[in-house]
Amino acid sequence: MLEERKKQVLQAIIEEYINTAEPVSSNSLVEGYGLEYSSATIRNEMAELEKMGYLDKPHTSSGRVPSEKGYRFYVDELLKDDNISIEEIKYISDKLETKVNEIEDLTQITANTISEITHYTTVSIGPQVKEQNIEEIKFILLGTKMLMAVILTDNGLIKETIIKFDEDINEKQVETLNYMFNNKLKGKPLSEISGNLEDYLYEEMSYSVKVIKPIIDQIKKVIQQETIHLEGQNKAFELPEFNSLEIAKNFMNVLDTKDLMTDMLNTGFAQDINVYIGDENEKEELKDFSIVTFKHKVGNKDLGTIGIIGPKRMNYSKVISVMKYISKKLNEKN
Repeated sequence: MLEERKKQVLQAIIEEYINTAEPVSSNSLVEGYGLEYSSATIRNEMAELEKMGYLDKPHTSSGRVPSEKGYRFYVDELLKDDNISIEEIKYISDKLETKVNEIEDLTQITANTISEITHYTTVSIGPQVKEQNIEEIKFILLGTKMLMAVILTDNGLIKETIIKFDEDINEKQVETLNYMFNNKLKGKPLSEISGNLEDYLYEEMSYSVKVIKPIIDQIKKVIQQETIHLEGQNKAFELPEFNSLEIAKNFMNVLDTKDLMTDMLNTGFAQDINVYIGDENEKEELKDFSIVTFKHKVGNKDLGTIGIIGPKRMNYSKVISVMKYISKKLNEKN
């Protein structure tokens, strides 16, 4: 563990660097942070922190910048999670009062709110669909060869899809489909929509497999689709780190790669808020960035996951304070 004086100096350096994006000198700490130590003492502490791996010294400057180890210590030991203003609290409260019909809408509103306050890019994905139970499946005839399937889960998630057929279907067949699917699947997890279901329906229904198979295939397809929403992707380019063409191109490639985004959001849920700094990210493409993921819920209902992606010089205190307040407000809705 670090001595108290080293903690104070490290915290001041990190917060100053987050604010200015400029290497931090001992003089700026004496003038701006009211540390009760001389400039010489602070310089000695900075040199010690550098030797211990908490600070780096850019070649072109006499000041210091935080290392990934320094950021990790700050997040784990020094960060204050009450960095949120009265105006921001009111803004969050107003946004979360918006009436929504679907969970995915609330996820998008939450992601947008976080992006607006923190000025970072947010990526959101809905809850893990296969883990949810089916509340109801409703088939609606749209034409002689087309119907709509609406799937409602116990978490309030709604999935809709249009199914087209090679042969005509009628209202009587649709009534039978509604009865048979709900009789077999109500209260069961979405993962039950499998080959066993096909076998069951083929045995129970007297009409063509050409009607049943496209229904099951299309329902499986819509369930497996994971919709990713981005908010504030242009905000990153207001940050000095993104003046680097290499980092900017890497950032855009990350946002364009759906599998990478999905993996990022589905990585490790040991706790509701997870912070990955630079090389702590498993994917090579994410090594230049910090990622904070937030698994948000209402009571026991999983609403999905939101990820904030930004430079390693991220304002972790602001991001985590906003996430914790939003989590509190969402739980009040339960």
